[in-house]
Amino acid sequence: MNMYVSNLAFQVTDEELRSMFAKYGEVTSAKVVMERETGRSRGFGFVEMADKAAEEAMKDLDGTQLDGRSISVSKAKPKTDNRGGGSFSRDRSNRW
Repeated sequence: MNMYVSNLAFQVTDEELRSMFAKYGEVTSAKVVMERETGRSRGFGFVEMADKAAEEAMKDLDGTQLDGRSISVSKAKPKTDNRGGGSFSRDRSNRW
């Protein structure tokens, strides 16, 4: 299961995220999302682990403190392709 972890302190590393969740089972991956331009954390990340361990980790870790911030842990939603979507219409016949 892939989990979304938000409200991370900007100094939290991939390894710190991994070790926090490793107490519940094997962590397949742990990644803090970084800004491309600055290399600074965006304040959220993703952790992937087996479903049963992930359920336990979500229940126990949601709302706990990490580096002085109360983190939020939930099941990650599938990534969607937002390119070309939204409310912009390509039909310009009714432009004004």
